[in-house]
Amino acid sequence: MSNDNITLIGMPGAGKSTIGIVLAKVLGYDFIDSDLLIQKEEGKLLWEIMQDAGNEGFTRIEDRVNSQIEARRSVIATGGSVVYCPTAMAHLREISTVIYLKVSCSILEKRLGDLSRRGVVLSPDQTLTDLYKHRVPLYEKYAHITVNVGHKTVSNAVAAIQKSLFSH
Repeated sequence: MSNDNITLIGMPGAGKSTIGIVLAKVLGYDFIDSDLLIQKEEGKLLWEIMQDAGNEGFTRIEDRVNSQIEARRSVIATGGSVVYCPTAMAHLREISTVIYLKVSCSILEKRLGDLSRRGVVLSPDQTLTDLYKHRVPLYEKYAHITVNVGHKTVSNAVAAIQKSLFSH
């Protein structure tokens, strides 16, 4: 494992925060949710930042905040759009093992409600399927490890991540 951190990337609704908290507990690591860091730094909810700054402005903020994360023995859950942030992704790959939590688009459609209230970087005419097709190659590019968690319970997903980490 590079450094001793784990960064989780993937689509909104993939379970990065939920799985990340349990993984951190199991490993005895700290847990960092980069979306919460962004909200704290900006003093606004993600969707409010997007409304005020637009997608490009939000991505600049996301790139800055994620590229400044300093951690040891931490599980870092990122926002789904972090893969649009080359500086942040280079930093996260340097300080951690990056794991792509893979979930099929059909499962995500069932899990997700109103995307605008989740703070999802989405063009006005873009569907979830469009977003999925655009992002998957980026997740695959940046990940050190890919773990399919779509049909797994949280505990089974954590076990699969642990197995892949220690066989990596």
